[in-house]
Amino acid sequence: MIDAADLRELARGAALVGAAEVRERGADHALEVEGKGLPGDWVTQTDIASELAIEAFLATRGPAIAFHGEETGGPGEGLRWVVDPLDGTTNFVHGFPAVGVSVALVDDDRVLAGAIAAPFLGDVWHAVRGEGAVWERAGGAIEPCRVGRRDAAQAVVATGFPFRRKERLPRYLRAMTTALERFEDLRRPGAACLDLAWVACGVFDGFFELGLSAWDVAAGGLLVTEAGGTVTDWAGGGDFLTGDILAAPAAVHAQLIRIASASAADPDELREQG
Repeated sequence: MIDAADLRELARGAALVGAAEVRERGADHALEVEGKGLPGDWVTQTDIASELAIEAFLATRGPAIAFHGEETGGPGEGLRWVVDPLDGTTNFVHGFPAVGVSVALVDDDRVLAGAIAAPFLGDVWHAVRGEGAVWERAGGAIEPCRVGRRDAAQAVVATGFPFRRKERLPRYLRAMTTALERFEDLRRPGAACLDLAWVACGVFDGFFELGLSAWDVAAGGLLVTEAGGTVTDWAGGGDFLTGDILAAPAAVHAQLIRIASASAADPDELREQG
């Protein structure tokens, strides 16, 4: 396996290649929209072009490692690159600049390296397991990522709605209601990888969502962990790559665990799950 510095640079370079593709093709986004079969779940030719550019970059710059992209698929286990070439496609289609490109190297359920680039905002984040996380600001400053230190009562927590899994809305809405009572406020920018990157650098104080995919959370989950935060699934376990994720500094994460646990207390839902 290549060393940590090279892993970081590979992930960072791949995310930047995808971001360049998204940025250069942005003016044509309104002409490219196709549905994936679910309301609000879009794919554009820019998604596909970004993914192909990332795959080509990794194939030519790094060792032979399997590739799993959101649009083209790939293996779901073993050592592989896990890529979201355009997170926040609905934002992209509507001209809202909160979109990201996420690239992570995953070995079974362990994330080894990851990078996220925001094409229209100019920020880049990257991390290697055990080596910390870095934030390259749009203005050129480079600094280590550190999760926030606000008390839960003053926390601003990001979230996202499980629009692909409408059957999970009752549990999510119970969690959201409690979170609005417990924290200062909530935000919903619409690009999970950016939400996690912003948690890693203290812009947000936490993030929770149900029903995401590994490509949405792999790189961002590593960023939060390497920045000193805690990342789990909604049961408090380590299986966040399934897409049910809680990510926050320890104090806020403890509140999120309580909220997630209480949200599953509906008797009918517990019987269905169990």
